[in-house]
Amino acid sequence: MRALILVLDSFGIGSAPDASRYGDEGADTLGHISECCARGQGDNHLRAGVLAIPNLIRLGLGQAYGLAKGQIPPYLATKTKPIGRYGSACETSLGKDTPSGHWELAGVPVLFEWGYFPRTQPCFPNDLITKLCALAHLPGILGDCHASGTDIIAAFGNEHLRTLKPICYTSADSVFQIAAHEDAFGLDRLYQVCEIARELIDPLKIGRVIARPFVGSSPSEFKRTANRRDYSVPPPAPTLLDYATADGRDVVTIGKIGDIFAHSGTGRIFKADGNERLFDRTLEAFATLADGGLLFANFIDFDSLYGHRRDIAGYAKALEDLDARLPQLMEHQTDDDLLVITADHGCDPTWPGTDHTREQVPVLTWSPSIHPDCLGVRRTYADVAATVAAHMNLPMFGPGTPF
Repeated sequence: MRALILVLDSFGIGSAPDASRYGDEGADTLGHISECCARGQGDNHLRAGVLAIPNLIRLGLGQAYGLAKGQIPPYLATKTKPIGRYGSACETSLGKDTPSGHWELAGVPVLFEWGYFPRTQPCFPNDLITKLCALAHLPGILGDCHASGTDIIAAFGNEHLRTLKPICYTSADSVFQIAAHEDAFGLDRLYQVCEIARELIDPLKIGRVIARPFVGSSPSEFKRTANRRDYSVPPPAPTLLDYATADGRDVVTIGKIGDIFAHSGTGRIFKADGNERLFDRTLEAFATLADGGLLFANFIDFDSLYGHRRDIAGYAKALEDLDARLPQLMEHQTDDDLLVITADHGCDPTWPGTDHTREQVPVLTWSPSIHPDCLGVRRTYADVAATVAAHMNLPMFGPGTPF
């Protein structure tokens, strides 16, 4: 009686009812990607042919999209009844960031306002940077603005190598990001700087400090590595992971789940670089997951490599690649295992800017013994946690309603 939650990071299926509050009315990650594929269009790469995700569609993705949007486009439709239970879910958390979405999926919506840095330059409070430089023995910082991570490394990487000043930047998320060269600056030193920054920004209610190590010797060669580390504030209440851990269950988390939950209840952690390797590790972890265990995985590339970078064709290809591998996981499920495929927010690659988008997300569930059905529009992501808790015979908690 195991449970698996796969989070396709940023895979939204149409603007949420409150999207206008976030400037995202009309955002539609899946819909706009599908339309571009059907028209043979991409962003910086042309591609031809409709989006080929037959396994997700068999699970009911088209019907879930229809619940969110009111109609199913022909390229997401299926002539046969879905094999799983499908629905869409709305976020109740006051934000569209990664921790809020994941915590709500795990039963703890974020009902407080995060702190954010203003869209000014410099954007960080002077006293914050002064204390950081003093405590971390830094000669200063570079950046001090809202920026794309790859762009700011290209812009300041050479100066960073010359001065060893770390590159500090933020985004529309509640985040303080620090980029530094793995070799010239040192990975351990970068982590130490981030730990100091985490303590300094706690009073500002900033959700995450992120270490962004990179390698290379010139802008054309600079590349971020898999040694990213997130320093998150812990969830404000026990999550599904905590309840499972407290009950003595086998808990396995894949990718950045451990960082997102500040390593509270996250059990055995499997890290990897990129969706393909993350799926390999998911298969590896699932093979060792004990009966009654929980596996919680995040597939980051959709968001970090394609959503934020507004790469339509890259996002489409990543969806197709993951879809093609789903049978490898499903064929090892027993009748008592429950698979849930969902997302934490949107990141429409056709939308202006580079930020997340406030969208509904798919909720696709499957087991070899499941009776296909429509789950409707769920009023909170927390219904996922409630359902998994019920499946695993864990104590019920939080605002979610099991389906």
